[in-house]
Order: sequence, then C-alpha cells, then structure tokens
Amino acid sequence: MTDCPLPSRPARIMSRVLPRACGLVGTLALGGCFSIGPGRLTHDQLDYSRALGETQKHEMLLNIVRIRYADPPTFLDTTQVIAGYQLSRTLNGGFYAYPAAVTSYLFGSGSATMQETPTFTYQPETGQQYAENVVRPISPVVVMPLSLGGLPIDSLLRLTAQSIDGLSNVRALGAGPGGGGSLKFYLLLHDLRQLQVAGAMTIRIATDPPKGGQADDHDKSDSAHGGTGSGSGGANGVEHAFLVLPATSDPALASIQAEVRRLLMLSPHAEEAEIVYGPYPKVPGQIAILTRSMFAILSQIAYEIIVPDEDVTSGRTPPTISPVGIETRPDVVVHSGKELPDDIYTGVKYRNRWFWIEDSDFHSKLSFTMIQILAALAATSHSPGAVITIPAN
Repeated sequence: MTDCPLPSRPARIMSRVLPRACGLVGTLALGGCFSIGPGRLTHDQLDYSRALGETQKHEMLLNIVRIRYADPPTFLDTTQVIAGYQLSRTLNGGFYAYPAAVTSYLFGSGSATMQETPTFTYQPETGQQYAENVVRPISPVVVMPLSLGGLPIDSLLRLTAQSIDGLSNVRALGAGPGGGGSLKFYLLLHDLRQLQVAGAMTIRIATDPPKGGQADDHDKSDSAHGGTGSGSGGANGVEHAFLVLPATSDPALASIQAEVRRLLMLSPHAEEAEIVYGPYPKVPGQIAILTRSMFAILSQIAYEIIVPDEDVTSGRTPPTISPVGIETRPDVVVHSGKELPDDIYTGVKYRNRWFWIEDSDFHSKLSFTMIQILAALAATSHSPGAVITIPAN
C-alpha cells in the first residue's frame, strides 16, 4: 500500500479560498450589469410633468400681470425635453497567495458614477401661430362642451363670452370703472348654473345640419368668425352646438327655464336652440355668443387685479374693474405684496413685487385651470409637442 502525500498548507489554503474569491469577483462583476432606463423613466416622467405644469402656471400668471401693466404677453412652447444619462463603472480585484506564507488574501475595489445632462428646447409663439392661438376668438363650439365635464357654466361664460344675444359682459378697457357690463348677462349666467346643477340644462354637439335649412349660412359664418378650435364632421364638415332645456316636472326649474328663454328671446316652448358665433342671432331660435380670444380673456383677469394705489395714481396702470350686479368677486383673485406667502397655489415676481393666487381659494384655482384648458383648446397651430427622451446605457 502506497501512502499518498498530503497537500501542503498553502495548497490547502488556496483550495479553500480560491473558489470563494472567484465567486466574489464574479458577483462584483455581475453587479455592474444592470439597466437604469426603466427606473429613471418611471421617476423622471412624473418629475418633468410636474415641472412643466408648474412652469405653465407661472407663465400664465406672469402674462396676466404683464398685461395689467401694458407689457406684451410672451408665450414659449416647450418643444423638446431630453434627459440624458451617462453611467461609468470600474471594477478591480485580485487574489494574493504566498506558498511559503501562512496568510493569503483577496482584494478588490469598484466605483460607479452617473451624470444627468438635461436639455430643454423652447419655441416662442409668433406670426400666424400667435394670431391663431392668442388673438383669434375661440369658437363657441369649443367652449360650450366644457360644461359637460362639470365645469361651472357661469364661470366658463364669464371668462369666454363678451356678449350673449346682445347682453354684455364687462370689458377690460374703455368702458369705465364698471366695464360696461349688463346686469341681465349675469342673471342669465346665474340661471344657467342653477339649471346645470339640477340637470335641467345640457349642451348637445352634433354634426347634422341645423333645423330650418340654414346650414350653409351658419357654417360660412362660423368659419369666418371665431373659428379657432372648431371641430369638423358631418356632411358640411362643421360641428354644431345646441343648448338643450329638457322638459321638467319641477315647477321651480320650469320657472327658471322660462326666464332663460325670455332672456335669450326664444320661443316659450323651445327645448333646443343652436349656439352660433356673433353679437346677435341671424335666424330666430338661435343663441349668438360673441366669444373672446385668449388675449381678451387674460386682459379681463388682468384688469380685475387689485394693484397698489400708487401704481394707479402714478399712471402705471388704470383703475381696477369692479364686479357688476350680483357678482361680488373676480373670477381669479390675484394678490400682490412685497413678500410671497408660504401657502400659495402659484406666484410670480414682477418689478420687485410678488403676485400670487392663494392655495385656499378654490374658486380662483378652478377658474385659473379653466384658462389653461382654454389656452390648450385655442392652440390650433402647434409647434412640435414636448418629447421626453431618456437614453440610458
């Protein structure tokens, strides 16, 4: 029988340590192989969405304040957002074993760095794009369906309508301290809101020609005036909006419906009337709404801002327009002061003074949100939309 020689101590150490060393180095190496794309997309898409939303609020409020002081509004489209990432990884390792020594050891080191380089591209609205998105009136066919989503029809029409069947809303300039508004205009909006809440009034959008054989004349008028954002469809390519007053068994609601028909000069038994653009209806049974442009909407809000008395007396800006009739407050209450409070919805600084909307003022926040929705609907001419590209690995 031949005796097998026992392995030396260093060899025994290497036989135990080397598999572990290889496993550890392999683990470190595999740990560097991972993808950052999906995780960054989930995180950054929300962050950039929030940032864009806040920026749009600041831009809208700043433009309102600029108009108040006769500065021209400026709109920038964010056309591209690129969030680029660069990931660098290094890994070093080794194993030292000394046959004649008792001690053998494993060593290793690693590092990883990630760098973010965002790029933003803006494009100012000018020329034809500015004319269509800011200066041209918004079509009633675009405005009225917003009430179907639950937006208060009285606030919506106070913002967008200059007149309804000759009943005038206040004007930003040139009509005195009261803005030239008609009390009947606000009584009509109050009645429409009551009917909306009770479900006794709605808006119908259709592509079929209006009754009475006047489709061609209506369509030509709609595309010539206030056509911004008009939809298309049907045989003549134009959508039509109708105010619907369905029959009700509630005497109180029926009385309000009768008052609405009287103010709009409709038949006492009319259950539906077409809404068209213009100062007065051209055909009996129509409701003519002279809608505003985005510039006119922002001007209306601007001249309702309560500014310091010294700005008015010095001639920097005209006096504030006061609410008319049953209205007791502006649609959007904008505060001003030397210091910015902590609890605000949005705020901007203009010429060493802060202007803000309070976060606790839900009515102002809702009206301000409606303005932003209207600005999006009025934008019939678009630059390329914002694209978020996240290259990774």
